[in-house]
Amino acid sequence: MKSIEDIYFLLLKRYGSQGWWPFVNHKATNPTKHGKVDGYHPRDYSFPVNGFQRFEIITGAILTQNTTWTSVEEALLNLHKLCAFCPRLMSDMNEEKIRQAIKPVGYYNKKTQYLKNVAEFLLPIKNRVPTRAELLKVKGIGPETADCIMLYAFKELHFIVDSYTRRIFSHQGIIKGNESYKKIQELFELSLPKNLIVYQEYHALLNEHAKHYYRKKPYEDPILNSH
Repeated sequence: MKSIEDIYFLLLKRYGSQGWWPFVNHKATNPTKHGKVDGYHPRDYSFPVNGFQRFEIITGAILTQNTTWTSVEEALLNLHKLCAFCPRLMSDMNEEKIRQAIKPVGYYNKKTQYLKNVAEFLLPIKNRVPTRAELLKVKGIGPETADCIMLYAFKELHFIVDSYTRRIFSHQGIIKGNESYKKIQELFELSLPKNLIVYQEYHALLNEHAKHYYRKKPYEDPILNSH
């Protein structure tokens, strides 16, 4: 059986650097990606370069819950025009304006409140990095969203477990798939080097791979099953 680390290198060889997290006004692309290719920054791990990009990641992590990135990007473009991803402006903004801006993502009433919640949470902490435990106390932020924020916005090592992770690794026989979020996360964090690039790329690579082979059952995986 292939190890978790083996699978990382197989996927990296197959798809290359993914350049997550994408930004709506970043002019680079990743032409090897499935679907949308704009806004990514392969092999450049300097992002986010300022607080506005950090809040764009946080906003995207909340909006992407239960929807597609294409819809999220449309909502992010709308929000950029309204507040340029400034937490203060988001906190002060009329809720109806936010709802109209994020309609493409669905659940826009709840997500409007979630965006307000996280903006108000961030204002008093200024440049301090929040803890994962603090983020989880913000209504609208669960474990997966918190780990996206910690890993991509604040560059803290928290491995993200999503449905694609469960599908791929249960199909490979490494997990059953019904384990708790924490248990799967611990397995990955014990199996991988403590390296920001590995953590960021692995999550992005799993998403790219799953979009090709793990959307509908029965799953067929010619990349991992052939090695």
